[in-house]
Amino acid sequence: MRYVSTRGEAPVLGFEDTMLTGLARDGGLYVPEDLPVLSQGDIAALAGQSYEEVAHRIMWPFVSEAFAEDDFADMISRAYAGFGHDARAPLVQLGPNHHLLELFHGPTLAFKDFAMQLIGQMFEHTLTHRGDRVTIVGATSGDTGSAAIEAFRGLDAVDVFIMYPHGRVSEVQRRQMTTPTEGNVHALALTGHFDDCQARVKDMFNDFPFRDRVALAGVNSINFARVLAQVVYYFTAATALGAPHRPVSFTVPTGNFGDIFAGHIAKRMGLPIEQLVVATNQNDILHRCLTTGEYRPGTVEPSISPSMDIQVSSNFERALHVAYGGDGAAIAQLMNELKDGGFSVSQGALEALRETYVSGRVSEAETSRAISDTLARTGELLCPHTAVGVVVAEDHLGPAPMVTLATAHPAKFPDAVEAATGIRPALPPRMGDLFERDERVTRVENDLAAVEAVIEERRAA
Repeated sequence: MRYVSTRGEAPVLGFEDTMLTGLARDGGLYVPEDLPVLSQGDIAALAGQSYEEVAHRIMWPFVSEAFAEDDFADMISRAYAGFGHDARAPLVQLGPNHHLLELFHGPTLAFKDFAMQLIGQMFEHTLTHRGDRVTIVGATSGDTGSAAIEAFRGLDAVDVFIMYPHGRVSEVQRRQMTTPTEGNVHALALTGHFDDCQARVKDMFNDFPFRDRVALAGVNSINFARVLAQVVYYFTAATALGAPHRPVSFTVPTGNFGDIFAGHIAKRMGLPIEQLVVATNQNDILHRCLTTGEYRPGTVEPSISPSMDIQVSSNFERALHVAYGGDGAAIAQLMNELKDGGFSVSQGALEALRETYVSGRVSEAETSRAISDTLARTGELLCPHTAVGVVVAEDHLGPAPMVTLATAHPAKFPDAVEAATGIRPALPPRMGDLFERDERVTRVENDLAAVEAVIEERRAA
């Protein structure tokens, strides 16, 4: 399978180079040139299989030219061996026709582990085979950073630098990034918000001399391998609820749009998804765009669901690429307009987006109330991001089963959960000493040259 840039001007790549490259050299994001389509029989055959077996079946067409099949199966097995639930992504029923998909049983208690643990295995295999070394730089609103560090810590062929917005992540999220002791791991606290972190990463990828000098690689959701790994749990959840013989809907707490775009890929592969529901907090640019057709970032407002405090959702570019029929020049024009304050989606593309996605917005008060009410009604304790999803999902319930993605463990956001319920959720025993570990972090200003200087200095050391 070949991969092309959303902006149409970058080299066409195979999977390994797509994975290692991350962001295309024209500034775009890589997407598959075409998608495999599964028959109803193929999808029905997934029911009852292990998570690892489904992962192999779904992802193999995308990676088959890069890995031997037995090697890929071993990577999948190692990636999910450390998860705290045998089902990996279990379903829990909240109410009639409403289910939670628990995606927080990985080593850092967030859905990012599903992709990052596998990417760590794939990077290690490819770099060892090639004899190469790379510098991974990532931006995080909280969960991507800790998942990336957990996946790459201690690997000889990788240096990992993760930028997070100083003072804008939870203490658990911060400590998961700042307490690892491995010398190849570096946590950078950037003055600013997540969009600033993400912008500096994109700037580094577009600084070609720096990019080539440090062998830059990215593991944010700009990396298609991240999105691909997330496609799998849409299939495991849907087949457990009767697909392909009946449709299933999904509600996704959405920040950078990668997780819900994975659902769109699953739908295009043949999974009968009735609704893909975008759930946003008060930083509701995606809901505003789908409602009005205007994509114009505003000020990021800090919230109790900080991983969604985003105004520039990188993966939305992939959705636009689909909506504009693969017109790279049109996407490049929109992204240029975004630099000047925003853009208007054409009527035809907006109709295409609305055929695929519906959306909703949730206030801070509604989020807290959902945490409290859900505990009282069901005994389930939600993280604030999942609570955003539950509120929006309940506005879109219908005949098809609705699955809300539970994106993080409530213990990652104990202050918000305690304020809503009076209960302070405990970390799993394996993380019980997290607050006693020493932290190691570097403060950096929101300046490209300053960030690049720190990376070059630490990488050389």
